[in-house]
Amino acid sequence: MTNNDIFKKLRVALKLRDDEIVKILELVDFRITKSELSAFFRKEDHPKYMECGDQILRNFLNGLVIHLRGPMPKKNSKPAISNKNTKK
Repeated sequence: MTNNDIFKKLRVALKLRDDEIVKILELVDFRITKSELSAFFRKEDHPKYMECGDQILRNFLNGLVIHLRGPMPKKNSKPAISNKNTKK
């Protein structure tokens, strides 16, 4: 199964339109146009067909996580409180 097949199946299963996929990719600062995106969903024998690389699929999956779950909460930068000074 190719990356194009995985991308197509996710698109159908999640009922995503091209503009939604573009927005999902923008969540991870990956820019792509609708025409570039449509090349991934064409048949392999079509002259404008393009293979979906690992980077594009990875960015789509990372953006999809943000789209479905929301952004990852920011980690607290303060150090943990030590219990050295507490008496028992």
